[in-house]
Amino acid sequence: MKTIAFFNNKGGVGKTSLVYHLSWMYADLGQRVLLADLDPQSNLTAMCFKDDAIERIYEAESPNTIYTAVEPVKRGVGDLRLFDPAIVTERLAIVPGDLLLSDFEDELSATWPRCVDRDERAFRVTSAFHRIIEDAGRRHEAALALIDVGPTFGALNRAALIAADFVVIPVAPDLFSVRGLQNVGGRLKSWRAEWQDRLERAPRLDFTLPSGEMRPIGYVVSRHTEFASGVVRSFQKWITRIPAAYRGAVDDPPIPDEALLLGRFKDYRSLIAMAQEARKPMFKLRPGDGAIGGHQGAVSAAYGDFEMLAREIATRIELPL
Repeated sequence: MKTIAFFNNKGGVGKTSLVYHLSWMYADLGQRVLLADLDPQSNLTAMCFKDDAIERIYEAESPNTIYTAVEPVKRGVGDLRLFDPAIVTERLAIVPGDLLLSDFEDELSATWPRCVDRDERAFRVTSAFHRIIEDAGRRHEAALALIDVGPTFGALNRAALIAADFVVIPVAPDLFSVRGLQNVGGRLKSWRAEWQDRLERAPRLDFTLPSGEMRPIGYVVSRHTEFASGVVRSFQKWITRIPAAYRGAVDDPPIPDEALLLGRFKDYRSLIAMAQEARKPMFKLRPGDGAIGGHQGAVSAAYGDFEMLAREIATRIELPL
């Protein structure tokens, strides 16, 4: 199973919506897909289910969420509490997020330096997300796992990112996203190097550790405005500057400059609200959901945009479709 994390420390770039729509597209293309909601805000989980299903997940006597999976490890009373991921569609499942996951941050911060001392429990804690995703992927027979994380550089995201084989960076066409690439690139490089050092020191363990490769494979531009004549000039200015900023900060030598861009998505405006209400992706909206008249053309265009992106990412990670 291949794992991809979607990461940017700037909020408002459409990261969670991107993960959600890509997961549906890959399922539509015949892949079995696992979602891992590792953002304590749990917006990805909320997008996947209607209110009654959400209540069933979180009000169960023994909820199956990312936090309840790590809780025994956090408390030091056992190993992970593993479970079948929640089914969204036949080919799509999710490890539900949990607001309580924020309570795991301090433990992850404390155990990270102890890995250098070959402390077994430190590795058990640090590898928790990787092992949960690996187990849930086996249970769902997934070929691909997509990981959603929050917009921070905290210990939660560090543990989530080392569980990823690849990283996609969503950006918005504005000054802060362009400047933010420097932070993202630097942090990915330092986390990768620090984890490789810890892997070399790891003792013999009865569980697997992530490789921590987290190789960046490109960026996705989202939420710009387009008219018939093309991209609005103010957005085009920043879109033009992103490749140099990405190359200078994130880097990926095998990828030529012109191929760093994975895809570009306009602001779909009213389709987003319809999709949220229907709890389905924009490209699955039907007249009964309110997508009538000109909206159907936008729905078809959205399908084409996400299919193109899904196929491009699949090519980069060598995932056969």
